[in-house]
Amino acid sequence: MEVFEIILFLLAIIALSNVLNRLLPVVPLPLVQIALGMAVAGLPLGHHLTLNPELFFVLFIAPLLFNDGQRTPRDELWELRGPILLMALGLVFATTVGVGYIIHAMIPSIPLPAAFGLAAILSPTDAVAVTSMAGRAALPKRIMRLLEGEALMNDASGLVAFKFAIAAAVTGSFSLVHATGSFILISIGGLLCGALVAALLIRLRLLLRRWGMEDVTVHMLILILTPFVIFLVAEELGLSGILAVVAGGVVHAIEKDRMESRMVKLQIVSASTWSVILYVLNGLVFLLLGLQVPEVVNVIFFENPINNGIVIGYIAVIFLSLIALRFLWVYLFWENRFSRNNGRSMKEGLGASALTSLSGVRGAVTLAGAFSIPLVLNNGDPFPQRDLILFLAAGVILISLIVASVALPILTRNQAQMPSDEEEKLNAARIATIKAALRFISESITEDNRNASHAVIAQYEARMRRLSLHEEEETGGIELALEETRARLVGLAAERKEIASLFAAGEIPDYVANRFNDSFSALEEALSRRSKMRALLLTRGLRQLSALIFKPREQEPRLDKSIIRKTKLKTSQAAIAAIRAQIVKENRKASLNVIAQYREFIRAISRKDADPEDDLLQRKQRQEIQLRAYQIERDEIQALYERGEIRRDMANTLRKTISYAEATILETELA
Repeated sequence: MEVFEIILFLLAIIALSNVLNRLLPVVPLPLVQIALGMAVAGLPLGHHLTLNPELFFVLFIAPLLFNDGQRTPRDELWELRGPILLMALGLVFATTVGVGYIIHAMIPSIPLPAAFGLAAILSPTDAVAVTSMAGRAALPKRIMRLLEGEALMNDASGLVAFKFAIAAAVTGSFSLVHATGSFILISIGGLLCGALVAALLIRLRLLLRRWGMEDVTVHMLILILTPFVIFLVAEELGLSGILAVVAGGVVHAIEKDRMESRMVKLQIVSASTWSVILYVLNGLVFLLLGLQVPEVVNVIFFENPINNGIVIGYIAVIFLSLIALRFLWVYLFWENRFSRNNGRSMKEGLGASALTSLSGVRGAVTLAGAFSIPLVLNNGDPFPQRDLILFLAAGVILISLIVASVALPILTRNQAQMPSDEEEKLNAARIATIKAALRFISESITEDNRNASHAVIAQYEARMRRLSLHEEEETGGIELALEETRARLVGLAAERKEIASLFAAGEIPDYVANRFNDSFSALEEALSRRSKMRALLLTRGLRQLSALIFKPREQEPRLDKSIIRKTKLKTSQAAIAAIRAQIVKENRKASLNVIAQYREFIRAISRKDADPEDDLLQRKQRQEIQLRAYQIERDEIQALYERGEIRRDMANTLRKTISYAEATILETELA
């Protein structure tokens, strides 16, 4: 019961952290979660959660890296294979040796092998933290891909180097030849093992499909278990479980590309399921890190004879050493050559090197590795300065997150303000959301909704063509969306005024006027406050359900569709007139966009007189399909933001467009 209570409490804290991050967007989410973890650790709850390194790696790191292996673009990583290997292998070992000697020279009480171990565990960057930092800073795409590829690979090299350094500290012996051979075997063996186990699990799923087992739930369960199985098998064989799950993720990504047309429904369910799993795991990683920090700090600050100021100085020197070495490595082995080949100035190369260096934040893998340091040596003596090593590791993690969260947005501010780059990113994001919606609709086609589905698909394909030619939504960004919202509200006010005039003149009954006014109120709320749209959709569904259960159908007034349509035609014309009357130079484009939508709506209503019953069914089906597709678009926007491909303001702009389109869809229900 105690474990269950702890899990529920931590899940609630994760939800709270996201609320706080919305209120304080300038503070990165990992820092918010670490702070909450530290606060929870100080509460007298009567529960103590100890970090088990082995359980941490299999429970958290395995699924997170498996997902990164699936989502990271393979073609782009292959193009950067040279720099990635130089960072993930060369830089890790250079950091282990170079920073290790600095630590030993600065703190002689830490033996040289233990200093190498601390430097090795500080060398890997954290993939989760890197993604979070990218969401707040407009990092260039090639730097982001380098960081992603490095984070996928350097966990394994850093942990292997750490393992051999700590083994040397414990046993007092070390063989470079043996260590090199073991590293090659562990790394290559881990990659091959991960690819093989992943291929076998994919084969199992294909076999189940041939036997007629198309149940998405079964296939989804196998997918969820896959990273854990791969990691445990590799570790049991003495290979790198981390590289194994990365290779398994890449193999599954290739399989997904090949089978997408046949298993689209599974892909959609998989994306939704993994989004929840990753959301929880990412939060727990940093909460657990925060939970461990107070204990480490207490041992050093209050129980250790070393002066606290000196210890903080140690952390600063180690962090600066890591950044300096990383900066030199990136500039000498990548940016300098890239700048020469692309005609860039030395200043631009130095700036890109600084971005790459500061983006290499450390995370929970570092702290989990540090906690795996044994308590005693082979001779029974306590491991020298173990508590100090833990404190230094925790301090470097925190300072790397803080420095990156402050420096990266400042260094990338000029890039974020480049309109051409913003336009390109927004355009690419819109195309990505359309593709996600098209995949969903294609899988959802049945005999009953085939015509409606193809109609929605045609609309999306037309949008795709216009976006490809940059003919739609090309400029203006957030300002254009805001101006369209203002014009839409002007139109709704004019429609409300027209309804009042028609009712006063006796041209429409009260139930028609009430129906229109209720719709206008809901739409005005949705347009004014984007966060209300989902609540509006939920309220609409609950209202329809309650009416179906509690309200006898014969007591409802019989709706005259012709009156509804004629009324909507008049209100739309009134809206067009009102919007046209307030057009000025600043809002001309947005106002004309809204007028064009009203005119298209008028044409759609006019066409409905041909076959009302058939058109009503088709319209309802199109609305239902379109509303579900909009949710898929929202999910894709969130995924793009989490991967760092768009900034927060870009994501909000895209969501605003969807909320506006949803409001229009809901309004068509009147007619």
